This record gives sequence, C-alpha cells and structure tokens, in this order.
Amino acid sequence: MPTAAAPIISSVQKLVLYETRARYFLVGSNHAETKYRVLKIDRTEPKDLVIIDDRHVYTQQEVRELLGRLDLGNRTKMGQKGSSGLFRAVSAFGVVGFVRFLEGYYIVLITKRRKMADIGGHAIYKIEDTNMIYIPNDSVRITHPDEARYLRIFQNVDLSSNFYFSYSYDLSHSLQYNLTVLRMPLEMLKSETTQSRQESFDIFEDEGLITQGGSGVFGICSEPYMKYVWNGELLGIIKNTVHRDWLLYIIHGFCGQSKLLIYGRPVYVTLIARRSSKFAGTRFLKRGANCEGDVANEVETEQILCDASVMSFTAGSYSSYVQVRGSVPLYWSQDISTMMPKPPITLDQADPFAHVAALHFDQMLQRFGSPIIILNLVKEREKRKHERILSEELVAAVTYLNQFLPPEHTIVYIPWDMAKYTKSKLCNVLDRLNVIAESVVKKTGFFVNRPDSYCSILRPDEKWNELGGCVISTGRLQTGILRTNCVDCLDRTNTAQFMVGKCALAYQLFSLGLIDKPNLQFDTDAVRLFEELYEDHGDTLSLQYGGSQLVHRVKTYRKIAPWTQHSKDIMQTLSRYYSNAFSDADRQDSINLFLGVFHPNEGKPHLWELPTDFYLHHKNTMRLLPTRRSYTHWWTPEVIKHLPLPYDEVICAANLRKLIVKKFHRYEEEIDIHNEFFRPYELSSFDDTFCLAMTSSARDFMPKTVGIDPSPFTVRKPDETGKSVLGNKSNREEAVLQRKTAASAPPPPSEEAVSSSSEDDSGTDREEEGSVSQRSTPVKMTDTGDSAKVPENVVQPMKEVYGINLSDGLSEEDFSIYSRFVQLGQSQHKQDKSSQQLCSRCSDGVIKLTPISAFSQDNIYEVQPPKVDRKSTEIFQAHIQASQGIMQPLGKEDTYMYREYIRNRYL
Repeated sequence: MPTAAAPIISSVQKLVLYETRARYFLVGSNHAETKYRVLKIDRTEPKDLVIIDDRHVYTQQEVRELLGRLDLGNRTKMGQKGSSGLFRAVSAFGVVGFVRFLEGYYIVLITKRRKMADIGGHAIYKIEDTNMIYIPNDSVRITHPDEARYLRIFQNVDLSSNFYFSYSYDLSHSLQYNLTVLRMPLEMLKSETTQSRQESFDIFEDEGLITQGGSGVFGICSEPYMKYVWNGELLGIIKNTVHRDWLLYIIHGFCGQSKLLIYGRPVYVTLIARRSSKFAGTRFLKRGANCEGDVANEVETEQILCDASVMSFTAGSYSSYVQVRGSVPLYWSQDISTMMPKPPITLDQADPFAHVAALHFDQMLQRFGSPIIILNLVKEREKRKHERILSEELVAAVTYLNQFLPPEHTIVYIPWDMAKYTKSKLCNVLDRLNVIAESVVKKTGFFVNRPDSYCSILRPDEKWNELGGCVISTGRLQTGILRTNCVDCLDRTNTAQFMVGKCALAYQLFSLGLIDKPNLQFDTDAVRLFEELYEDHGDTLSLQYGGSQLVHRVKTYRKIAPWTQHSKDIMQTLSRYYSNAFSDADRQDSINLFLGVFHPNEGKPHLWELPTDFYLHHKNTMRLLPTRRSYTHWWTPEVIKHLPLPYDEVICAANLRKLIVKKFHRYEEEIDIHNEFFRPYELSSFDDTFCLAMTSSARDFMPKTVGIDPSPFTVRKPDETGKSVLGNKSNREEAVLQRKTAASAPPPPSEEAVSSSSEDDSGTDREEEGSVSQRSTPVKMTDTGDSAKVPENVVQPMKEVYGINLSDGLSEEDFSIYSRFVQLGQSQHKQDKSSQQLCSRCSDGVIKLTPISAFSQDNIYEVQPPKVDRKSTEIFQAHIQASQGIMQPLGKEDTYMYREYIRNRYL
C-alpha cells in the first residue's frame, strides 16, 4: 500500500527544437536524460496551429533512432544527399507558449535560466532569456504590414525581468496549500487515482509504473491558480492537446532567498511575490477594480521559513505567512492628461450596494478564509479632499457588506493615516505599526507543518497562547489575510508589510524552536537580512507598477536614512513621473497583448488605434453578464460554510477534481526529489552550488571582528555589521547601488542552452553552469585595495566563545558530573528488545530514525545503520582491490553490457 504523497516532477526540463521544411520536432527530456517526449508541429499551415503529441515516453536509444529516421527521410525526399535533412534549431528549458497576431503562430521558448531559490529541494528558476520562433515556413507565409509592429509590442514585455517558474513546485499556490494537498488521506487519493484513470484519454499515462507487492507512492499535481499565472493565455491553445509535462506555468513578481545561519544551523528565508494577471497594468492607467472584482496592482507576498538541514517536505520543518496588497476595490481612476504629479481622484461609477467590493472580498474568502483585515494607509486629513475620497467610500462599502456576514467572520477595517504620523516628531511610525502587526498576526495566525514544541508547554509564552489561526494535529494553519493598501500600494504599503512580516517572522522562528521568545529587535543580523529582502521586493514591485524604485524606505520611516538619501528620493520621484507620463501607455499596450486581453483581428481597430482599454478590462460594457449577485447574500454559499478555513484548501469533490493523482514506484524519477536536487549523475562544483552562493547572515551581516557574539539575534551598532567591512564610503555606496539596480544591471552567468549543431544527436543539450546567486546582481563585498582592513583570522578562539579549551584536561569534579549525566541518559532512554526486533524486520537499505526521547514531539532520534547485502559487499571489495591494482575478471554479462554501450554510443 502506498505510504506517502509527493509532488510530481515534470519530465520535460530540457528541450531541443529540430527543424525540417514541413515540420518542427520538439524533443523534451527530464534532467537525467532517461525519458523523452516528442511534439510534432506542422509548418505548412499559414494561420492554424497543428500540434501532435503521441504521449509516448521514449528512451534515449528510441529517440536517436527516431531522429535518425527523420533525418534520412527528409534528406531523401529533398534530394540532399550530401547534407542533413534535420536541423537542430535551438535548445531550451521550457515552453512559454504559442501566440498569433495577424499572420501565423510563434513559439516562445526559454533559452536561459538561473536558479533563484530552493524550497524543500524544489528549485525555482528565473527566466534570463527567451527565443521567439515563427512556425510556418516561408513558402506558405502570408505577410501583413502590421505584423512587425504587433511583434515589437509583444516583445516589449521583458520576459527576462522577474518571471519565474519551477518544474516541481506550484508557484501559483501558497506553501500551505501545497503541503495541505500532500497530507490528504490515502483513501481519497486511491479513489481519485481510480477516477482519473477512468476519465483519462492518455493510454500511456501509467506506462513505466512498477508495482512490487503494492508498494508505491502517490504523486500529486494540482491545477495552478490562474489569477497569478501570466502565460495561461499563451498555453490555452495546447492545454487540452498535449501532455501536462509540456505545460510550464510562469509567475511574475519577485523571488529572493537568503540563508540565516544560527550557530551553524542553516535556515532559509524566502520571499515570493505573485503579481495578479487580472486587471494588470501600470500606475495611473490601472486603478481600483474591474467588474469582476479584480483590483489593480494586486500582489500576494509570501514569506517562507524552512530548516535547510532537512530537505524533505514530509520530514522537514516549514513555515509560511501570506499577506496581500492591492488597490482600493472601487470604481475610481485618475486623469493623467492634466500632466500633474498628483492627478485628482475620480469615482467613475456609483456603487451603492458595493457590488465590486463584494466580488473582490468573496475571492479573498475563498482563497484565504476569514478574517479579512484591511489596513488602509491613505490620508484622512487633507486641506483639499483627495485621498480621503477613497477612505470614505471604502468605509461605506465595508460597513454595508458586514451587515450580512456572520459576526465571527466580519471584515476588520483598520484606518491609519501613515503620512500624518510620519510628519509628527512626537510619534514613532514603526512602533505604531508594530502594535498593528501584533494584533493582525494574532488574528490570522501563520502556517507551520509541525506541532508545537514541548518546550512551549513547559515555558508558556503569553503572546503565543493568544495566537489565532487553526491548530491541527500536524501543526498550524493560517486562516484569514491582511490586505494593505495606500493610493499606489508602493512605499507606505511596503513598509507596513515589512513590519507585519517582521512580527510574523518572530513567531515562525519561535515555532521552529530557534528563539526562546516570539520577538525580534531591529539592528540584528536576522532583521537586517529580512529588511534587505523586503527592500529588494519593494523596489522590484515598484519598478513593475510605478516605473521607479521605492522613494520612502524602512530607514526613512526610522529616520536614520543618510542625508544623501534625500537627493536619491528626488531622482526616484522624477523617474516615476517621467515613466508615468511618457512610457506607461506603451507598457500597458504590451501587457494587454501579452495577457490576451486584446486579440488582433482583421477588420477591427488595431491596439494602438483604441482611445482607451476600459472596455477590454470591463466585460460588462460589451455584454450583459449571465448572473447577478444578491445584494445581501453576496458571498458564494460553499465558501461561507467552511469559514474560517479557506474553501480552496477544504477536501471536497470540487477541489479533488483539480488534482491529478498518479501512483508511482517509490524510486521513480517523477517523484524522486533526492535525485532531482543532488543530481548524482553529474559532477558538482562547490563554486557553482547555489546554497553556498546565496546571501548569508554569517558572511554578509555578522561582524568580522573577534570576540563578538555570533548570534544573528544580537542587537549590534551600525558600525559592527558585516556590511561595514565593504571598504571606504564610495565602495559601500557602489555595493548598495549594485543591489538596488538589480533590474537594470547585467546578470551574472547563468544556465544557457547551447544550440550548436555539432552536439550529440540524442535530442538533449548541455548546460553551462555558471555562478549562481539569488539576486539579479551580486553584492560586491570587498575591494582588493581594502583587503588589509579585514582581519585575516575571522574564526573566534574556543576560549572566548565557550570559556574552555578542549585541549585542557578535565578536572575530577567535571568528569564525575559527566559520568552521572551519561548514566542518567542511559537509564532514561533505554530501548526495549521488542522495539529493536521491530527495527530488524524493516526493509534493508533504508536508514531508520528511532525516537529515543520520552517526548514524542521532540526530534531526537537514534540512527540504525542499514544492513548491507552480500552482493554489495563483494562490489565494494572489488572496488577497493581495483584501487590497489588487483583487477577482477570480467564476466559475460559485463562484457556484453560494455559492448552494447560502445555500439550505442559511438557506432
């Protein structure tokens, strides 16, 4: 019987596009190059896309033979006896999608990628470069004069700027959703497997499945949350035609990861921002909400904490917290034709029954549960009524909607004029935000996949006992969400989200047993690392929506920013104004074309001829919507029944239909994350290892002077941090500038597909593994001229850290104390014979972790070494003898295997 569930790893990670005059052949393989799939794309259709997927899994030898036959057949047909009939066009790492304007279809391929984060062994990549290839050949091409202009507009969406994907981890969903799916009861997985086989038309779906006595693992793949998928329209035309492994969904936003080193224990802090593809656009051209409840500049930010010493989703410790930003959910806009820095705010439509706000909050209840907490940061007191217009309308909408919700699930509204408090010399903005953050995290809770530690019961904390959320047997669930907004949802919102994230980070560290109290102070290595992640996060989102980086940062509100920051703020303000006035219209057209909001057609106005795109985003202006919501029961009935839990995570028939469940053998490559992460078939280099190249608290933030406490939770003076050893002032400013201009600076070396025709004909490509970093631009740490300023000996003496030297002998008193401690431990954790006999019956070759603590929740284990069979012992002994020059005679089977290898490889 299957004993676990695991995410399904896509078996299409390397692609090679082969070209003939009549067809394209797209050959995809897994990373180990053991399984292949082939797509056949017809090039003789001028405007239609004809794709054939036989859904067969090929071996490497079968692919060689297939490509050889294709090469020979096309060479004979065309009379090309001296040249090849099959050309290797390009190598890639994934298919972004297919698009058509006024002529034929194009295929968009990912040709360059870079690893940005790692979550439980599942790699997250950033797109570094793409290639757009026209499919029909020149003989059938029907040219159109406006095709080139549409192509330029489409390519104005820079896919190499903050687009991310993963072959095994669903980036469109939160960590809580992904791990909740993996913890589904086995009985439901069995029934879903049977149902999916009956409804599936893929006759090769179970090919390669090996069952040995019923042993196996359920592989689970969920449908993406299309709101945060940016190539859904590009993949829509082939979604029902090809195998799911060809579908690679990408998100847009931000992804950054840093390593928090706690006395040698690595903890990864990951920040993922998902930008909504619904009602997407630029700052002044997309405000408020559309008729379907989608708001402008909606971004879901998730901070993930994981213990990197254990990689598995089932055995590791993981925690996450999610919050959202988005424009005020009303019909409002700003007229930019006046060329004013702050155009007046206009309410476009009267909405007395808060219809659009109801649709928006219904979506949030379904995805996040209750309570929904609104933190409104717009100005309350103004000489001329400007931002206050939005506050008054939002209060009226929330008050109306709360009349009909159950009291325990009402929307919580928190208004706070952040700009007013910033100008006051008597008020501390961050202290007030910290109070709000504490109340918010206590209401929503956070996600952690392990139960509370026993130490929290022995030493109860008052703040911990008041924590909200949903407590289950396997940990805690976050129920509800914080929704933060100002007018632009950029500067003020990012600072408020950082303070809430900092508060949640303290609870996450406490839940994993890494700190003794759920509280973090400023000026510690941990908070500095987290603040740098959030500043990069805010800069990236601000560039995408507003056209410039953040103007006001956390240091601005702490009032510790240097005087040179004011001139930089002025430059960022001017850059934002220029972008909004002159380039936002072109960017908006590109987004509309890329997301499929506008489809070019013959006989209709072109995209650049439209006076406005209002009717494209508001579908009710073109046709009557089929159903109309109730003014009082404005929510979806199924959603309200399961509150405070989010309906998307409830186990029900509707959600089970969104899952693809398949049974695998436990060592199948589609679910073997160990091989996917460590890649034992490759030669690895420490210089290219991602975990060693990422930003680390010990290397980049911890003081390099001797005698300082190495804890990342110790408050330090500004001149004590690791950043202070960057050299002189100009070098430090250069390092900060390199980090802040990550979007415009050239990236470091990354993985690039080689498209040379002299490669092996196996349908694969070689990767150029360059140095990796989780930033778009690496931080320049030191300069050669300042190397003398950094002490050479950064390792602290044992005497200063621990108070003793191991080389000194133990005193009699210490030795007697240690002996009594050992005797106490032996009597307390003695294993009975029955448990030892039970362990001996376990399957060989697997390391068993036997708990030896009296408390089952503690992670203290006794390791039983695996038993080695006779054949393995003989192989090992032969290996040792071979190193000494004693060679074993080859048997018939070895000789035959070697001959087959030579024949397949070279003949």
